[in-house]
Amino acid sequence: MALIPDTIARTIIDPFAYADGDRVDEAFTWLRAKAPLAQAHPEGFDPFWVVTRHADIQAVERQNELFHNGDRSTVLTTIESDKQVRAMMGGSPHLVRALVQMDNPDHRAYRHLTQGAFVPQSLRKLEGRIREIARGFVDRMCDMGGQCDFARDVAFLYPLHVIMELIGVPETDEGRMLKLTQELFGSADPDLNRTGSAVTDTTEGVETIQSVVMDFMTYFNAMTQDRRENPRDDLASLIANGKIDGQPLGHIEAMGYYIIAATAGHDTTSSTTAGALWALAERPELWQRLRNDPSLVGGLIEESIRWVTPVKHFMRTATEDTELAGQKIAKGDWMMLSYPSGNRDEAVFDAPFEFRLDRSPNRHVAFGYGAHVCLGQHLARMEMRILWEELLQRVASIELDGTPKRMAAAFVCGPKSVPIRFKLH
Repeated sequence: MALIPDTIARTIIDPFAYADGDRVDEAFTWLRAKAPLAQAHPEGFDPFWVVTRHADIQAVERQNELFHNGDRSTVLTTIESDKQVRAMMGGSPHLVRALVQMDNPDHRAYRHLTQGAFVPQSLRKLEGRIREIARGFVDRMCDMGGQCDFARDVAFLYPLHVIMELIGVPETDEGRMLKLTQELFGSADPDLNRTGSAVTDTTEGVETIQSVVMDFMTYFNAMTQDRRENPRDDLASLIANGKIDGQPLGHIEAMGYYIIAATAGHDTTSSTTAGALWALAERPELWQRLRNDPSLVGGLIEESIRWVTPVKHFMRTATEDTELAGQKIAKGDWMMLSYPSGNRDEAVFDAPFEFRLDRSPNRHVAFGYGAHVCLGQHLARMEMRILWEELLQRVASIELDGTPKRMAAAFVCGPKSVPIRFKLH
């Protein structure tokens, strides 16, 4: 069994290495070349396999009965954190039980509940309204005098408004939802978490995340009561009144559904949009190519999803002894699927560290693969397409106006600041 050097293992679990970007890219590049499927044994963690190659990530994602989501934590966690969560949750390793923590038959049944709302034919009916929202944010940006922080002023707020309208959260509560999302995903980042300092203590980390989850649950409990009494045409009503095998959703599952919709439903799109503009501001010639040939917007979207890869990992657990890429995997072994590494795999992507509008094919794994592929992927693509169409009509040129920053997080991570200067058409 191959063992990953401790310095590399510590890098790929360090939230601040993801904020740095280059450090984690170098670690994954080394792993793909020298130890593409190997075990990490960092202090304080149970051993886990690190799956770095595109083909191996797809192989694990394709075999849902062999590699489970829900048997152990779906996100990398310390031994101590795992104990705390299980003590709080009656033995379950999950503070939240959403689609990403489920296996069949639950996963299939719960996914089916809202799947119809996210298929392309349903989303087409929303295109006019989404364009109206996008245009409003572009108008606001254009009124900022040629300078803004694109992440904070546009990218965070536009997908947030779209998903909150779909869920049924009033506009007055959007700021609260954004803050809670950033506190949840940025729990290690002193700029975003609710402690205001870098959280290194395991107990404090779990308690901080739990307090955020409890705030979400308090909010959505009240919404559930309202939608049961006054159902509307929104996702909250689907969840509040949904049934699985003839029974209402369990409390923890309903809350998990709301939380994943209210967090992943905007944060990953926000990160991708902010990261795309960062890449374009560093390469102003690409902005001109897009303005001259708007048919390249589809390529921009796929390349920016690959480039940013907002979800950095999910964990899987082997349900029986098996073999993957020549390594013997034992029943119960924990596997880290490293999506940023898969999306820089030299065997799949030509010049993976170049940002290319015309990359084709672009078989990235940023949305996952197989049965657990992202439910909201078509909505995310539509939101991004509409925003770029609106921006390209109005903005003649862009450049950076300071140093962009990424959040510190090893699970979900993207830019937290992208200061730009721009000229209008």
